[in-house]
Amino acid sequence: MKNIIENNKSGIRAIIKKFTGSYNDDIEQAVYIKIWQSWKDYRESGKLKQWIGAITANVCRDYFRSKQHKQNDLLIHDDEVLDAVAVEPQQEKTLDAKQRQKAILKAVDSLPRKMRQVVILFEFEELTYEQISKKIGQPVGTVKSRLFNARKILTEKLNYLRGE
Repeated sequence: MKNIIENNKSGIRAIIKKFTGSYNDDIEQAVYIKIWQSWKDYRESGKLKQWIGAITANVCRDYFRSKQHKQNDLLIHDDEVLDAVAVEPQQEKTLDAKQRQKAILKAVDSLPRKMRQVVILFEFEELTYEQISKKIGQPVGTVKSRLFNARKILTEKLNYLRGE
């Protein structure tokens, strides 16, 4: 188990950073616990890295739905208000980037389940159309269609980020 963690630590951290915008030790620990708990369910037929990536993505999603995240989000929001009184230009860009990322993740999370699944597999786990097709048991055309429609919805929901 120790070797598995060491070999996949950077990938786990990258996925957590993509989902949350920064490194989060609590989520990383939860991922390791989930891997350990689910190890008996792992099937050798799949790729270990993809299996661990899926667990990491699921733990991140669970975190966003959790009470702890909502409480942390409220605390962060209060801190941002206080920090906004005297922010320097570089700090302002960082705050804007985090807010944009939260808005994007919230929009992705609001997609219908089938579209959200394809977006996460394609954008966050960086799987190809063919890999996604095999994973969800749908034709490549269906994967492309769901991704196209999801992007269309996300564009409509997130136009305000571009100032439109």
